[in-house]
Amino acid sequence: MNNLKIGSKLQIHSYKHDGTIYRSWDEAVILDNNAQYMVVGNNKTLVTEVDGRTWKTKEPAIIYFYKNNWYNVICQLKGRGIYYYCNIATPYIIEDNTIKYIDYDLDLRIFPDGTYKILDRAEYQYHKGKMNYSEEIDLIVKRELENLISKYEMKKDLFNTFTVQYYYSIYKEKIIDKL
Repeated sequence: MNNLKIGSKLQIHSYKHDGTIYRSWDEAVILDNNAQYMVVGNNKTLVTEVDGRTWKTKEPAIIYFYKNNWYNVICQLKGRGIYYYCNIATPYIIEDNTIKYIDYDLDLRIFPDGTYKILDRAEYQYHKGKMNYSEEIDLIVKRELENLISKYEMKKDLFNTFTVQYYYSIYKEKIIDKL
């Protein structure tokens, strides 16, 4: 897509391995798009679950989607600091003005105090069996989770608070300050 300009709006669709849509977000504003990743922002955006339930996000978020890494990262800017919600997922594609990826259940949750927790191991094992994840996918998922933890421990890239604040300032300038 050649019209991916800073400030353009997209939707986000998360799928499961079997191709079913799992969750969607109504809005994502492009803040950066380079050879390694795309950064988007949103705030109080409508989320639709697989069962049709809807809800709105409560705080601004800066989201990194990677072109070659099997994860994406939601940086939630809450009153107590930045919470990171890292999804182990395929690299994204853009189709029909929508960011699309396959979610592989395992998540890394990082708290402002520096602690972290690996979430949804049982869900991963369940879906791995139900949807017949290949050995190759299983190895990639586990390796990418380790890579993500390593990046966090070294405070690399998006795990640097100043980087997240920089992208949030762009988001505010493009969207919030224009309201």
